[in-house]
Amino acid sequence: MKQMKYSDLEKLFKILQSEGKADGMQLSDFSEKNGDENDQLLSKISQIAARLGCKTDDELSHLLRNSHPVSDSLIPAKFNVTGFDFKMPIQEIVLGAGKSEGGSRKSKITLGGEKTMPYFFDAVMPNKNRITMDVFDMPVSLAKSVRSNYEDVLDDPAAWAKKAVNEFGADMITIHLVSTDPAIKNTSAKDAAKTVEEILQAVDVPIVIGGSGNPQKDPEVLEKAAEVAEGERVLIASANLNMDYKRIGEAAKKYGHVILSWTQMDINAQKELNRKLFRQCGISSDGLIMDPTTAALGYGLDYAYSNMERIRMAGLSGDAELAYPLSSGTTNAWGARESWMISSPQAQDSDWGDREYRGPIWEIITGMTLALAGNDLFMMMHPKAVQFLKEFTEILSNSATADKVENYDDWLTEVY
Repeated sequence: MKQMKYSDLEKLFKILQSEGKADGMQLSDFSEKNGDENDQLLSKISQIAARLGCKTDDELSHLLRNSHPVSDSLIPAKFNVTGFDFKMPIQEIVLGAGKSEGGSRKSKITLGGEKTMPYFFDAVMPNKNRITMDVFDMPVSLAKSVRSNYEDVLDDPAAWAKKAVNEFGADMITIHLVSTDPAIKNTSAKDAAKTVEEILQAVDVPIVIGGSGNPQKDPEVLEKAAEVAEGERVLIASANLNMDYKRIGEAAKKYGHVILSWTQMDINAQKELNRKLFRQCGISSDGLIMDPTTAALGYGLDYAYSNMERIRMAGLSGDAELAYPLSSGTTNAWGARESWMISSPQAQDSDWGDREYRGPIWEIITGMTLALAGNDLFMMMHPKAVQFLKEFTEILSNSATADKVENYDDWLTEVY
């Protein structure tokens, strides 16, 4: 390897001086006390030497090292909070109505109202995240770790709802009228409405009314359910582009309810459906919540997160058609085989662990992830998952409830 000598640079400076480009300076004038420009020049010299495949001699190396001394302490730095310039708050939506408003609910829930992304320390979340627990109008197939919590009430939707509220702390109840599906029991809309009435009598929290998902039957069922729940300001779940959304939306408006606008992970479809519900059905600005679809952990959760985050940021940035609270079908986590199977069907796979723990964790992680994307309302099933997600979101939205770590230099040992 060639050696770049101090004398080589002296020759270079003499040439520069003869051409009037060095202003009488010598190479020895360059040191750390001569300013940033000198540091930059000496750094360039070192880089050039390396690119030419040269090593520097001792005298030049000494000069280069001294021009870039290593400090014994870190440069003092200050963290400055930079606020986000969001233009529009998320619309506040109230669910439930008391006696003075024509209902019978003892508690009401307000969703939305955010002015920035969730849990930012420089902006308070005006309303807490809420959880609505699932109830079915007939016994359904459930994962063992879920079913064990409800075995005594599976045949009684009203008792099931009461248990979810009184024992498991549900903020709301979602009654799924799955038996109305023609392929299951084909329960009539009239009989389904009776189940809704029983749920309303059993609990005094706001409720969500869901159909079976059958596009032909759901409009009739949800219309009748909206009628018998008049005055209670329930959430009608749901209107989507693949069924008669106009009939469902108009029923929600007529009987004073909120409509759940459900799309399948497509921000443009969400805008389209919201627009149609507002313009064609006359839904008011305080009468809509969005469900952009929840994909579980391992089954597209990253896409669900990205879509939900885009929708929330678009709303905050001024898109009036998307500035509404978000709902997640977090129970979709139980559709993942890893949440309920005893073990992997592949012999060479690693041990999956105890499914009694694995299943709730699957639901928790799905919910936690979407909470960070901006979700407001979680539809859930497992009591332990509900409890954990409540504590998690409470801590994030109110740092006063979190345990304090006094010694930040030893935070790991303090926590663990």
